[in-house]
Amino acid sequence: MMSVAAARVAARERIAKNLGVWASSLAAGSTDPWSLSIALKPPTEAQALADLSAAEVWARSWRAAMPAESAALDWETRNWRRIGRQEVPVRLRFASPDAIATFVGGTAAHDWHLVRDRTALAAAQFGSSEALGAVIRRHVRTILGYDDAEWEQVLAAAQWLSENSVAGLRPRQLPLRGVDTKWFASHRAVVTDLLAALVPGHALGVVESDMLYRVRVLDQDLSAHSLGGLSDFSAPLMQLAGLTLEPRVAFVFENKESVLAMPEWAGAIAIHGNGLDIAAVADLPWMQRCPIVYWGDLDSAGFAILNRLRLHHSRVTTVLMDDDTLLAHRDLWVTDKSPVRGELTMLLPQELRTVHRLQLEADARLEQERIPWETALAALRKADPDGVI
Repeated sequence: MMSVAAARVAARERIAKNLGVWASSLAAGSTDPWSLSIALKPPTEAQALADLSAAEVWARSWRAAMPAESAALDWETRNWRRIGRQEVPVRLRFASPDAIATFVGGTAAHDWHLVRDRTALAAAQFGSSEALGAVIRRHVRTILGYDDAEWEQVLAAAQWLSENSVAGLRPRQLPLRGVDTKWFASHRAVVTDLLAALVPGHALGVVESDMLYRVRVLDQDLSAHSLGGLSDFSAPLMQLAGLTLEPRVAFVFENKESVLAMPEWAGAIAIHGNGLDIAAVADLPWMQRCPIVYWGDLDSAGFAILNRLRLHHSRVTTVLMDDDTLLAHRDLWVTDKSPVRGELTMLLPQELRTVHRLQLEADARLEQERIPWETALAALRKADPDGVI
């Protein structure tokens, strides 16, 4: 038998699960009939006979709990052989999200009313559409976190951008009162999606900041010859492509602190790979002319990055991405909460074995920064024995 309290818990869970779906339907202007029901699991005759008093109290509690405006309670007749004819509540039905919110009350009801009202405000300003509904559903938790003034400013910004071109401007140059760089960075995703819903196919056109890649030239002679002595810098890809560097070997790491910790090394550079953007690093003209020593995290993402790197560069070896390293640092493992799955066609057989080992160990993950630095240096020296100055 489901109690009134338990039904409220179930209804509260339905609100949390369907908040975006219901708001999306409202934004789309849907007129489809809406209903939601919760089965109350009434007692069987055997259960009622075991504790008739409890069954009667349960039925009365439901009769008393139902204000007419919040929900409908379905009753059915049971013709029990030993107890006789009984009316029992079997189902709780709601005809609208507002009705379920009234029944639940509390924070869940507050959340629905807030999202409902903000969705209605957006629909009144932009017009109802499935595109608007998709935006509301995608960003419902963000919208819920706004205060009223913030949501109104988001809507105003999207409206203004739909009527004015800002192509080629940087966020700092947007002529919108109260919309500074930080505000735009925090709200860009919602504003951009709202704009796309308002003007399908319209690109915002605000200039993105170029990604910067951290580079260290580990050989003083190489630095002096190619960069006038500059040895530690961050630069966008286009500028890196124009350098006249000719390293003997390039160390590519996924941990920036590892790049910064590298000692002087004959003919070498160290560069931060920036995750899956590593392909852009590998395609640099001067990188194509030297071998790469890659060191990534010992996890599924690290091997996915390695696979991508090999698709763009033909001479890549790895360090500390093997079974021996993994098993020697078992006490430093964590669980990979978002393991990468997929075909890794560019990995060597021993690397594929390590990927399989990670999976067998419940998606273990060994971050490279947890490996002792002296252990790392020894492996790097072994990979390039002629390099250290």
